[in-house]
Amino acid sequence: MTISYRKVCMIAALILMAGCAQNREVPKLKSQVVELKQMLGTLAEQALALERQNRLNQNSSTGVYLLPNANSAARLNSSVGELSVSLSEVKSEANGSQAMLSIRALPGQFLPNFTATVEWGPLDTATGMPISAEAQSQPLQSRSSLLPKTEQVFELRLSGVTPQQLGYIRLHGLTPQSAAPAVTQ
Repeated sequence: MTISYRKVCMIAALILMAGCAQNREVPKLKSQVVELKQMLGTLAEQALALERQNRLNQNSSTGVYLLPNANSAARLNSSVGELSVSLSEVKSEANGSQAMLSIRALPGQFLPNFTATVEWGPLDTATGMPISAEAQSQPLQSRSSLLPKTEQVFELRLSGVTPQQLGYIRLHGLTPQSAAPAVTQ
């Protein structure tokens, strides 16, 4: 029996090349697994925040809580009507954080002029409840408009708390503003 070294070398080279082809895919698969783990972690954080947001809102009859990590709107029955309130674009700012608060009247309704209070602060990591001693607040007033509006977006400046420390935002004390009386002479 004659052994052809040429054939043996070719077969060995093919086996090595096949192994190299598989090895090129391994780092790609590892990176995909890491990416999937990160996405799963983000989804788990979002689910926990949404659960906490819902629990806070079940126990609140005068306002609505929004948790930045929940990425979800909340409904509020208020003196200005039934509203959908959401938070977006939470980011760092020189003196704390900045965020966009969207208040939308539910379909078929218009948003009247109103005043309200926005409160913010950290959450207790163990209980998920707001830490009242560290809460801050500011007044909020809607802008007048000649045309009926269904939504208004407010740019919030949340001093003293970074986006990582910001546990919650609470909108409460909504009061409709009466139209200014016409001046007659």
